[in-house]
Amino acid sequence: MTSAPAEEWRAKCRRAEELGYDVILVPDHLGMPAPFPALVAAAEATERPRLGTFVLNAGFWNPALLAREVATTDALTGGRLELGLGTGYVKAEHDTAGLPWLSPGERVDHLLRTIEEVYRLLAAEDLPRSPTRSSGGTPMPQPVRQPRVPLLVGGNGDRVLRLTAEHADIAAFTGARSVRGSSTGKLEVMLAGELEERVALYRELAAAAGREKAEPTELNLLIQFVIDTDDREAAVQPLMERVPHLTADQVLELPIGLIGTVEEMTAQVLAQRERYGFTYLTVLEPNMEAFAPVMARLRGE
Repeated sequence: MTSAPAEEWRAKCRRAEELGYDVILVPDHLGMPAPFPALVAAAEATERPRLGTFVLNAGFWNPALLAREVATTDALTGGRLELGLGTGYVKAEHDTAGLPWLSPGERVDHLLRTIEEVYRLLAAEDLPRSPTRSSGGTPMPQPVRQPRVPLLVGGNGDRVLRLTAEHADIAAFTGARSVRGSSTGKLEVMLAGELEERVALYRELAAAAGREKAEPTELNLLIQFVIDTDDREAAVQPLMERVPHLTADQVLELPIGLIGTVEEMTAQVLAQRERYGFTYLTVLEPNMEAFAPVMARLRGE
């Protein structure tokens, strides 16, 4: 979502629903609209799609205040909320907000504490659910979704994958990683084999946590670009400027992109589903129209 007048945002959400999208997601970056009000507005404009944060920067949030936002937004959206959380990766945003910039390990620790505390608060039976009750404690709104609001966790690092395996309903992979030592938000792409190794590690951790047998976790992939073309080799050339260390074949195989005709891109999605297990794909707003025919083809329409 980009900054837009209210009716323009609602129109985008209605268009996404018309195109058949199952989820409408809003990021959490300073300089962009606040995620929870945007999701409430999206709910008012649509009927079917789930509505999620992709993903909240845990460093921005106090767990008790976040639990209130989650419960209230889930209620106002009719139980359609999907909570996405991550560690955050842009130091400048923390500086602007006057928040401490923690080490990578400390950010993962904070993410874990946030998840545990938010879901403890949302599930606590001994907390009053309305300010009108006088049984003591702090009033806490109650989410509509039961037994809980679904949790998506985004990240590729070992500790985040372990956390995801133990707590999340949806494991989100970006197909990119922060440049080591960078705090500016700069990312570098992961080759197909590297992403495959990350997914394999996640599956090992999920099996060790007993999640895959009892509650299979859905795997999500963020698609960064969708290019509808009948000349894949020509279409890939402008992308080579961004990743000069890669060959054209490597770029064409990148999991984060779809390049080709609708039939070719559909085949790419099916191949990725077979190779990695991704059944939940997220595309950026500029690619919404381009990906819609692929989505229809996958549904047999």
